This record gives sequence, C-alpha cells and structure tokens, in this order.
Amino acid sequence: MIRLPLTAAVALALASTACTTTHIATSTPGQLTVVATTTQMQDLVRNVGGPDVHTVGILKPNVDPHDFEPTPSTAIALSGAKLVVESGVGIDRWVDGLVANSVPGTPIWVASDGLAIRTGDAADPSGDPHWWFDPTLFEQAATSLGRELGKVDPTHSAAYRARARAYVAKIAAMDAANRRLIATVPQSDRLLVTNHDAFGYFAAHYGIRVVGSVVPSLSTEAQPSASEVAHLIERIRAQHVHAIFTESSLSPKLEQQIASEAGVKVYANLYGDTLGPAGSPGATYVGMERWDMRAMVAGFLGTVPPGPS
Repeated sequence: MIRLPLTAAVALALASTACTTTHIATSTPGQLTVVATTTQMQDLVRNVGGPDVHTVGILKPNVDPHDFEPTPSTAIALSGAKLVVESGVGIDRWVDGLVANSVPGTPIWVASDGLAIRTGDAADPSGDPHWWFDPTLFEQAATSLGRELGKVDPTHSAAYRARARAYVAKIAAMDAANRRLIATVPQSDRLLVTNHDAFGYFAAHYGIRVVGSVVPSLSTEAQPSASEVAHLIERIRAQHVHAIFTESSLSPKLEQQIASEAGVKVYANLYGDTLGPAGSPGATYVGMERWDMRAMVAGFLGTVPPGPS
C-alpha cells in the first residue's frame, strides 16, 4: 500500500511514465467531488449524485479489486474529495490508509455498513464482499447514499433523495425481470459453477445452487490445488451441471480445461468483481445484473448465449 503525502505522490506521478489507474476530469462550479473506489460504487454515486456530483473513479472496468495496488495517481484522485465512497467488507480496504495519509479528515462512507453480509472464508474473514449482487442490498445502499450526500451537501439534499428513490425503482424493475427469467429454469437445473466464489448473494437471492468454483475462495488471489480441481470435476459430473461460467476480468484457460474434461460447455463472460467498459452489456450495475442472469439462464438451459444487447 502506498503511504505518501499528497505532495510527494503528485511529484512522483508527474515523473512517472506508468499508466495511471484513474482518469480525473474537472468538476464544474457547484458540484460535489466524490471519489468512489470500485466500478459498482462509481455507478451508484453517478445515479444518486446525478449532475450535482463530480464522480472520480479509482478502479477502471475489468480491473480486479482483489489484487489492485494503489499508484501515485490514486492519491492524486483523492485530492479535492469531499466524500470517499467504498464498497467495504475488505475488497477495497487499501483506500482507508491512502485517505489517512493523503487527505486526512476526508469522510469515508462505506456502502456495506449495516447490510446483511454473508459469512466469509479464510481469504475474507470479515465476510463475503460481493454484497452488490443482491439487488435488495444495493437498493438499501442507494437509499443510504442519498441521505449521506445530503449531509455533505445540504443544498441538494432533496435532489439526492429523489434520485435515490428513482434508482431504487429502476433496480426493483430489473430484479423483477430477472425473477421472471430464472422462473423459466427448473430448480434442478439451476446449478452454478464459476471462476471464483463471487456469486453467493446472487445465487441465494434468485434460488440458484452453487455447486462450486474453480478457485474455491471469495478472493481471486487464491489458487486451486490439483485435488480441488479433481473434486470439482467429480461434482460437475455427478450433479449433471451443464456449464461453467467465466468472468470478464479473469482468464478462462483453466475453466476451459476443466469443462473439456468434465464434458460441459464454457458460457459467456459474467461480470463479477467489476463492471464492464462503456458500451458493454455490463457497463452499469443494472446492465451487469441483467446480463449475468441472461447468461446463466442460457447456460442452465443449454441454449445460445446472449448477444451484446
């Protein structure tokens, strides 16, 4: 973790030729500058903050937050922030020390605080950090963010609360569409195998059974052993799983090898720990949830994977 004063970080960044992690646009007069860590948090802030907020995102699309390491540009991105929004449950813990060293006193709002967090594992003992996959939890976060922005910027408090309500309604409509779609799949066929154990909230919410993951951990930094891979193949065969799902931010090579040995297909790129780039089906939170459900249902039923719509 980088622990440089902001002035030193700026000097180092100007001297560096390395690619930055963050694009920093200029805010307009009257806007509240909010720095958001993960891509999901960035989309949350944009929807609730609207034109009253200048959103600065730290992580880019398709960058895995589990193994992200801050750079000098990350410290620069925090300059001028009136609020820092993090996802929490350890997935972006690196931001706390960075704020303390770069912009001490800047308030940090943790979106997962107060939410019903699933049990963690050895890699994430504080809990399963992938809470955003449960739409009801994301709705709660949107409502809470509307209140938090109003505290920091009372002038626009009514607008923040109104946009939060509108966004919650949009998430609820997406959730209803997903429920109608998963209802087309018999319960016995809703068997999920993914790269790593990132979809527990999604599966629990929609009545999907997680058979296993190639990386048997909540973190992508873990590595599967040969025996773990062999046991997963056995479960796939024994439970008549139809597909293994890859994630857009991870290499699918091992999944393809396992699928070949188990006699199943590899389906679509799910959006897991990160949203997709602009123009992709998973560029927004709502788009990500819809795409993942459509891709899963295609895999469960053995039909054609969804196109980029």
